[in-house]
Amino acid sequence: MARKQKQEEVSAGSPAWMSTFSDLMNLLFCFFVLLFSMSSPDAAKYDELSKSLSEAFSIFNGGGASIGDGQMISAGATQLNELDEYFNNMGKASESDTQSDDPLKEYQEQLEAEKQENTEELYEDIVEATEDANISDYVNVGMGNGVVHISISGGLLFESGKADLRKDVIPIVNKIGDILKRYNKHRIQILGHTDNVPISNGVYRNNMELSSARAISVWQYLIDKKGLDPAKLEAAGKGEYDPVSSNKTASGRAKNRRVEIDIYTLDETD
Repeated sequence: MARKQKQEEVSAGSPAWMSTFSDLMNLLFCFFVLLFSMSSPDAAKYDELSKSLSEAFSIFNGGGASIGDGQMISAGATQLNELDEYFNNMGKASESDTQSDDPLKEYQEQLEAEKQENTEELYEDIVEATEDANISDYVNVGMGNGVVHISISGGLLFESGKADLRKDVIPIVNKIGDILKRYNKHRIQILGHTDNVPISNGVYRNNMELSSARAISVWQYLIDKKGLDPAKLEAAGKGEYDPVSSNKTASGRAKNRRVEIDIYTLDETD
């Protein structure tokens, strides 16, 4: 008996896997468009993305011609990897651009640079002024963050354990007062300092009181005798708590016994 050969029915149209693959590509396309919508690309990056999407999803324009021996699937996977890398790099570049173009940070850096420049100019002016007044051998001029220091030895200004200015140092204080008059718009602070040796007289209970009394003594003289504005002139004692040298040696303790006059640079509100 002759057997009937069953003929396989060939379905018409595209293979069944095409529908699944097309759905997958549509979902991926929507996913990446969503990611792109949440980013902040510039015009150049937008054009680059549009071109990349057009090349990646050319299947929608080419139709059946794009299908050939499985090449479309391989090429599509490669293009999707490249697109993912593009999105990642674009996010990093955007973050880097934001950090480098921070206007507030740039403004703060500009203010700091201007402040440093003004402080350096103030320092040079005061050094020159002390040299012209022939007192550079009796004072030390230093510079900090927005402030210039004029430091005078406590041993030069006062007797041990006392806060009254010595008479022989009055000419030096007068010249310092003349220099300070040039900066009457600046904030000026007078700070008294001591070493860490406990005070032993009955006038002051500790080094903090002694340093405060010495700062006030200089402050009072500059106001009464040199006419400085008390609203711009401050006085405070630091005691032994802000040394510039070691208190373990006699020379170090001598450096720590001092009066500092701090002249601050002007800011935009002054």
